[in-house]
Amino acid sequence: MVLAPLVFALVFLAALFHASWNAIVKSGRDRLVALTYAICVPGLVGGAALFFVPAPAPESWIYIFLSTVIHSAYYALLLTAYRHGDLSQVYPIARGAAPALVAGGAWILAGESLNGPQVFGLLVLCLGIISLSRAVPFPGRKREWRDGETKAVFYALLTALTIAAYTIVDGLGVRASGTALGYILWLFFFEALPLGLFTLWARRDRLAAAFGPQLGRGLLGGAIAGIAYGIVIWAMGIAPMAHVVALRETSVVLAAVIGTVLLGEPFGRARVAAAVLVVVGSAFLQLAG
Repeated sequence: MVLAPLVFALVFLAALFHASWNAIVKSGRDRLVALTYAICVPGLVGGAALFFVPAPAPESWIYIFLSTVIHSAYYALLLTAYRHGDLSQVYPIARGAAPALVAGGAWILAGESLNGPQVFGLLVLCLGIISLSRAVPFPGRKREWRDGETKAVFYALLTALTIAAYTIVDGLGVRASGTALGYILWLFFFEALPLGLFTLWARRDRLAAAFGPQLGRGLLGGAIAGIAYGIVIWAMGIAPMAHVVALRETSVVLAAVIGTVLLGEPFGRARVAAAVLVVVGSAFLQLAG
């Protein structure tokens, strides 16, 4: 199955936005505060709009609860990974390992299957994305590991597990909800609560100093983060999960460019070649349905 042009375009936009808000968090002077802005701004908007949209069906509330718990673990692991590694390393590993996990989970839980060429495309896509991180060196090319890099890869892989888990949960939840918008807004509201309360407690002695200087960047990050995941949840409600997630994960190419151009992280010919693999894998996945 090939994604409809509108769905394809919106999910690709979500990929751009997702890479951008991660870059804002990674480059923030206080990453916990930057992440809190990114998550709590959509949560506040969702909370204000809750009574103007239909409530999700009762059977979907368990998915909202599970997603909230998994997202909390995701945020903790993501911040830990960014403490040890670059955006252009952590982001590709975390996002690149997720599509294969989501495809497997969607096959088991939602009855979605991939044909042979699509499986090949998904594997090529994942190889290209993971290779972008330089965690997998190209043949004949020596690779020296830097201090803390092993921890960065370890936590990025754990982050990938949470990404796969919440993606499958939200894909199933939005389909059971009867209202994509209602599901999205309630999810944004609930997942913002634990992170927001924790950050207020952790920065309780210097709230103004922590939040004030990042207000503009924080509002921007929150706006694009909310739009990005809202698009993805909506798309998973009407299209196969693995297709949506695989296309969204092309954001790692954008993240690698952002890391190189704006954050001064290394890129190189190996990562250009890996980006080509991402494009080829995505094409197989989209056109072989």
